Amino acid sequence: MAIFSSASEKDVTKAIVSEFAEEFIDYIESDVIIIGGGPSGLYAAKKLAESGVKTLIIESNNYLGGGFWIGGYLMNKLTVRAPGQKILDEIGVPYSEFKEGLYVADGPHACSKLIASACDAGAKIINMTKFDDVVLRDDKVSGVVINWTPVSALPRAITCVDPVAIESKLVIDATGHDAVVVNSLEERGLLETPGYQPMWVEKSEDAIVENTQEIFPGLLVTGMAVATAYGQSRMGPTFGGMLVSGERVAEVALGILKNKNSLDIPQKAAFTSK
Repeated sequence: MAIFSSASEKDVTKAIVSEFAEEFIDYIESDVIIIGGGPSGLYAAKKLAESGVKTLIIESNNYLGGGFWIGGYLMNKLTVRAPGQKILDEIGVPYSEFKEGLYVADGPHACSKLIASACDAGAKIINMTKFDDVVLRDDKVSGVVINWTPVSALPRAITCVDPVAIESKLVIDATGHDAVVVNSLEERGLLETPGYQPMWVEKSEDAIVENTQEIFPGLLVTGMAVATAYGQSRMGPTFGGMLVSGERVAEVALGILKNKNSLDIPQKAAFTSK
């Protein structure tokens, strides 16, 4: 006796192709496109989608979460300094207090919860898709040019796969230290970035949150892309600043979408320094 319902190979293929195509067509025009599905990008997507903003995450890898999956030194534990643990509470991640103001969580568990929270809020994700360039109209970032990630691994001599473009009201660079969207503007002489500085945990997280903002008309930066864009310290495997930066960039984006000055939005509480 058969256990599973009847479905042929063609039915499975039709289901995948038709559903992907329908969703892709719908998100050719979004309110916000987030490049990078790490902790900052995922949490920003959650907060934006919860506010009714049509949000799309573009991720170049076949997995989401960036370093959030593996924590520090391939030991799959990550740390969060206060007040970042409040976000872990919000998305239901268990953690322990290692010392006052310093918390430890399981990387895979935390990452899974964060991905689920973004999806549950209504954010959409396209992975294995690589950022190629920005769409620039009237000196404003108005979308992104994308291609399949595997295309970039093929020798140029044997392939010529043109990318496609999708539009949005805002783009958020959440690509970590690489800051690929910011760098695409820098290569054209539209921005100048100093690159990130050596590690200084107690300084880095506050600086990243404080400088999470619109860096160019239509382009915002969050997480470690802020460090690269503004020449700030790296922070290593402590993720509170990345999560709070994701929250901050969502607030800034909402302010811009509502035609409010992003500077009117209050800064987040400082991180504890022990």
